[in-house]
Formats: sequence, structure tokens, C-alpha cells
Amino acid sequence: MITVGHRFGNSAAGLRDALGAGVDLVEADVHRYRGRLELRHSKWLGRWHLWDRGGVLVRRRDVELPLLRDLLAGADPGRLMLDLKGVHPGLAPALATVLPADTPVWICTQHWWMLRHFAGHRNARLVLSAGSRRGLGRLRATLRAGRPAAGVSVRRDLLTPAVVAELHGSAPAVLTWPVDTEAELVDARRLGVSGVISKNLALLRTLNASDTDR
Repeated sequence: MITVGHRFGNSAAGLRDALGAGVDLVEADVHRYRGRLELRHSKWLGRWHLWDRGGVLVRRRDVELPLLRDLLAGADPGRLMLDLKGVHPGLAPALATVLPADTPVWICTQHWWMLRHFAGHRNARLVLSAGSRRGLGRLRATLRAGRPAAGVSVRRDLLTPAVVAELHGSAPAVLTWPVDTEAELVDARRLGVSGVISKNLALLRTLNASDTDR
């Protein structure tokens, strides 16, 4: 099963921990802000603040945000999944210009129109994401219409074994999230997905070890 460390690419320490745990892919959230490609899950709230659900409100000037160029320089791009956040029209074109030409990189987003900017990039592994019932309905219709995708990523509570089997017919990789507990991992196995996205590195490490032993 494919293991993806959720958000661990957003910091140097997180990247180091995830790679040390042996995950297959490290996910990073990419935003564009004032011409820079920043790594952060937090959203831009107003002109001066950043906020993340369940977190605290911080002033932008008080935090030093890592940049995508640092992540690409410090990790094997083939171990990365870059999740495009927000709807900035310049985000995808800017990312397409800095991707390595000779290494596969996974690109994920719920805003599928962005992915057209990677059509000519032979090593871009495009993942269509859905986080709502409406989004899943659109995803199924899009795949039935023949749109190619290296993978799909769907919120776990939206899936059934039948839906997963259908998605497998169109996409080589069917990923789901959140899978942060043993019970959620059991449910992911029941669904028949080919990969899990998790913030629990201990769980991913155990999963990798059990798959290796089989």
C-alpha cells in the first residue's frame, strides 16, 4: 500500500521525519504569494494574518515560511506529492516551470483546471482530488469521460468498496484521507484503496513494515 506523509513536506524537520519513517511520498501544500511558491497549510486571512483550522491566528511577519525551491533542493522530487492550494491563476504555471524534467513528481489538487498546465510535462503524475460528495460525483463523471489520471485522492468517508473498485478501473492509484488511527487504517483496507494519506508517522511506519513482511 502506498504511504503518504500528510503535510510533512511543509517544513525541513517534517520532511526529515517522514523520509526517516520510510514513507513512499511526502505531501507538501504549495501556495503562491507575491511571486513566491510557499509551503504552508495555513490560509491567508486578510492582509496580515495566517490561520489554520484548529490552530492559532499568526501574523505573517512573525513566521518564516519555507519555499518550494528549498524543498526541491533538499529532497528527491520523486518522493514528493505537491498539493496545489488556493486558486491563484499563477500557481500552476509557476510550478510547472520549476519541476525537474527528469524525475516524476506527483501533483494533486481539488482545482483540476490547474492541471492543464502540466499537460506537456511527461514526468508529472497528476492526481485528481475530491473532498465532498459533489466533488466525488464530478470525479466519477470525469473519469468515465476518459480523462487520464495517475491517481485520485478522495476523503475516506465518501468512499465505499464499490466506488473504490470503479475508481481503480480508471486510475492506477486510489488514495484516501484521513487515515490517522488504527481503526481508520482498518477501514481503508476494507475499502480496497491502494494508498493512505496520514499525519501519523508511527502508523505509516508500521504499515510499511507489515507490507514488507508479506
